[in-house]
Amino acid sequence: MTASDAIPLSWIAAALFCSGFSALVYQALWLRLLGLVFGVTTYAATTVLASFMCGLALGSIIGGRLASRVQHPVLWLGAAELLVGCAALSTMTVLAILRELYVMAAPALSGGLTFLTVARALYTFAALIVPATLMGATFPLALEAVLGRRATLGHQAAVLYATNTAGAVCGTLVTGFVLVGSIGIARSFLLAAAINGLACAGAIIAWSRATNRQVRLTPLAVDPLERPGSKAHLFSNRARRVVLAVVCVSGFVSLALEIVWFRILVLLAQVTSYAFAMLLALVLIGLATGSAISPFAAPRRRLGLLSTFALIELLTAISIVVSGATLALASSFIQLGKATFGTGALEFSLALTSAFAILPTTVLMGAAFPIGLEVWLGSEGAADTRGRDVGTFYALNMAGAILGAIAGGFLLLPHLGSRLALILLGGAMLAAGGLVVTAVEAPRRGPMVVAAALLTIAFAVLSLRLPDPIATAIAGRYPGEPMLWHEEGIQTTASIHQRGRGRFLYIDGLPQADDAPSTVRAHWQIGHLPMALHPDPRSALVIGLGGGATAGAVSQHPGVNVDVVELSRTVVDGSEWLRHVNFDVLHQPHVQLRVDDGRNYLLLTQKRYDVITADIIQPIQAGAGNIYSAEYFRLARNALADDGLILQWVGKGDAGRYKLILRTFLSVFPETTLWADGTLMVGSKRPFHFETERLQLKLQDPHVQAVYARFGTPTIDSLAKLYTAGPEELRRFVGEGAVLTDDRPSIEYFLSLTREAPVDLTRLHGDLP
Repeated sequence: MTASDAIPLSWIAAALFCSGFSALVYQALWLRLLGLVFGVTTYAATTVLASFMCGLALGSIIGGRLASRVQHPVLWLGAAELLVGCAALSTMTVLAILRELYVMAAPALSGGLTFLTVARALYTFAALIVPATLMGATFPLALEAVLGRRATLGHQAAVLYATNTAGAVCGTLVTGFVLVGSIGIARSFLLAAAINGLACAGAIIAWSRATNRQVRLTPLAVDPLERPGSKAHLFSNRARRVVLAVVCVSGFVSLALEIVWFRILVLLAQVTSYAFAMLLALVLIGLATGSAISPFAAPRRRLGLLSTFALIELLTAISIVVSGATLALASSFIQLGKATFGTGALEFSLALTSAFAILPTTVLMGAAFPIGLEVWLGSEGAADTRGRDVGTFYALNMAGAILGAIAGGFLLLPHLGSRLALILLGGAMLAAGGLVVTAVEAPRRGPMVVAAALLTIAFAVLSLRLPDPIATAIAGRYPGEPMLWHEEGIQTTASIHQRGRGRFLYIDGLPQADDAPSTVRAHWQIGHLPMALHPDPRSALVIGLGGGATAGAVSQHPGVNVDVVELSRTVVDGSEWLRHVNFDVLHQPHVQLRVDDGRNYLLLTQKRYDVITADIIQPIQAGAGNIYSAEYFRLARNALADDGLILQWVGKGDAGRYKLILRTFLSVFPETTLWADGTLMVGSKRPFHFETERLQLKLQDPHVQAVYARFGTPTIDSLAKLYTAGPEELRRFVGEGAVLTDDRPSIEYFLSLTREAPVDLTRLHGDLP
């Protein structure tokens, strides 16, 4: 017998709110930290999610069995919360150790990226399994603590699930909009652990108050769940097994659907960390809302629990297809809002459109979870096995989610595309709802069969009329630009458009490269300048392929071996459409391509390069903080030869942001020089000297002269005119102040920065060294 009969629901709900808040803070921080080590590839992100959910599933099973056996589950809940905080804090140290092991083991993994991917998965699992398992144990313990031997399961489970998810919403928004940019990753871990401590304190206080009221601890003479006519006898074993299978399918669909939605939504507006936080919060808001209203839903009183559960699954299938149609038309709506109210309305329009598309489906899914749990537990099982059954239910939902996370990014999008993926996921929910209908007993089965048939017809009609969300979204965002090609890959979506006589490459809906002369010259300059300034470059590394113009410019210099690291295979395919301006770079024998994360490559490579350069990446894009931090620049410095040069583009604009990037680069490369009207930073390990005599000798070679002429610097004077300032002038210009770090990637979380006027370089003068 438990002592939880008098534990108030409000105390446990508050504890689970705190638990959900901390869990999403940790998930965001883990995803960021592991991305720094293993890269920001889809493989890495999926590995983090799968490891996290695997821990939740395992913890749910353990917590469920524990809840059925212990006398005071509320105290075990408090202990679990305290241990979650301690284990999560330790992951910073664990990850630092695993990073060193990973770097040591990488040279021995001769199988290439496949073996590295397996190693990343194992290390991620080792880092996250303990805290995630402890998190998974909290829900069955909390539910058992509230229920005791009472039978009011529907209301209790719905409230707990809703408050836990509401805490996750707050954790997502606060982490994305405030914590990382304002206080950094390490302090965010401390704050989340402190909130776990609050959850622990709340559980202990709840137990203390119940104990002070001298709760009767002897077993009840008759268990309400075992009384004739109770819910214990309403559902057959077959119905229970069907519900258990359906909740697994629902977990699969929910995570796969989330991936598909996000891939479409990033095409609609600027891809920032704030946009990702907002979209994830919308998903969680829907789940929390659905769970909160499920006990009061009218159908469950008129149709019964099992029929209501079936109807929700069938309606979810319809809403998934409708969400695709909504997102397909969203681009036109967003652009209309931008044209009418200005760029300030862009985020509001995106949020409103996303809400219309996402919330109906997620509300239905949120309502289905507690109803399905109530059906599963309203069985022949006694109260002393309820905790175990709760754990099994939650674990199977998480198992489905693990498979959905893997299938969504690696199978559905790259092989089927977003349109067919949405239809397939909706079809899975339709089949799941139909399966539940077969378990509904007479007299309700007949009307449910009719409803299922009608909804199946509606689903078929909507599916046939569903436009391609990706193609429609891109076309709506860039009207008047015929799309020549597009591809939905594992990592990104890329498309080639025609504008006049020019070709434009868009990556996730953002302009990346084109064949306009001004754009091509800018990318050529990023590749050509460090090659021209280096005394004798023989090896070069280009981070990011883009349209290929930067790597192509590097490849034109004689006697150089070029390595190109590109994150997305889809971008590689898109660059083939710009072969006429990238010198057909990928088909040159002295150019080697590696599809991987550039930072991860720098972490593991044993090579030392004469030149390192990178394609243009906007600092405010999601994940861009990883390649503007001091730690990233140190990795690049370690990969430089002693006389090597590194070039980094820095976009002019807000003066505060510009100085922050420049100050960070200077902190790692004190001998930095600035070029091309202040847009290109060139770093070196040694003081830089413009070697006029060496350049003069090089220009005597007709082939070299042709290369320099092609890139607009046919003479020494034309090259020297690109110089802007040297290290002493730059230090005076940027002054003292903060630098970008992995812990505080404030350039990516730009709302944490004070806006300043556009940068003014008119006073920045320096003599060519």
